[in-house]
Amino acid sequence: MSVLTRLAAATLALGLTAPAVTAQALPDLGGREVVVVTENAYPPLQFVDPASGQAIGWEYDAMAEIAQRLNMTVSYANISWDAMIPAVSEGQFDLGMTGITIREDRMEKVDFSDAYMRSEMVMLVRGDEERFTDAASFAADPDLLMAAQPGTTPFYVGVYDVLDGDEANPRIVLFETFGAGVQALRTGDVDLVLTDGTAGAGYVAASDGALKIVGEKLGTEDFGFIFPKGSDLVAPINAAIAAMKADGTIDALNTKWFLDYKMGG
Repeated sequence: MSVLTRLAAATLALGLTAPAVTAQALPDLGGREVVVVTENAYPPLQFVDPASGQAIGWEYDAMAEIAQRLNMTVSYANISWDAMIPAVSEGQFDLGMTGITIREDRMEKVDFSDAYMRSEMVMLVRGDEERFTDAASFAADPDLLMAAQPGTTPFYVGVYDVLDGDEANPRIVLFETFGAGVQALRTGDVDLVLTDGTAGAGYVAASDGALKIVGEKLGTEDFGFIFPKGSDLVAPINAAIAAMKADGTIDALNTKWFLDYKMGG
């Protein structure tokens, strides 16, 4: 079994098996137009393919499948991560997707779909990193820096599970996008990026040895789509997710994007 296969197997454990849902049981939205907002900065969930310049990824394929099953028409918009939840909460978009962790504090602002994926937090470092091998040895060296997006799960895990609980700790360097943090890691401006295993495995696979994952997993998180509070899209999309879990479509997407696809290749 390859390193990528082992990583994917370790990080792609899905939630509880959904009950079987037949295609005939799914709602028909009558061609309804749905505007989906994303960041395109979280491979392999959604990103811009460097070869074609097209936005692709796991979530795009999943949303296309959901749209077909529910008879809805999807258009896409882009926004930065820190603006996404407020924008969806205010009703500027019908749905948001960018590997968003389901959390109670976010549920106060938006509604979530059922989880479509579960992943575990890992430590992404440069391929030649030898100064630390786990969270404790990273925290012990005051010269080491961590990249994070403010308000994200990796930010809070970095603050409370790796460092000292101080959200203003200067060892956390803030970036607007996840991709910018990874680029800073590559260039040596920071020494660690915390990410869920899905994105981490994708970056390692595409790095030709420039990146690697070290240490133990730091926790689990479930991903869901977000909607304005009270959206009538939640129930039909949950039904489609359940059907896709039951008939193997989710497993097929996992195989395509986390095992078969090589970014940049």
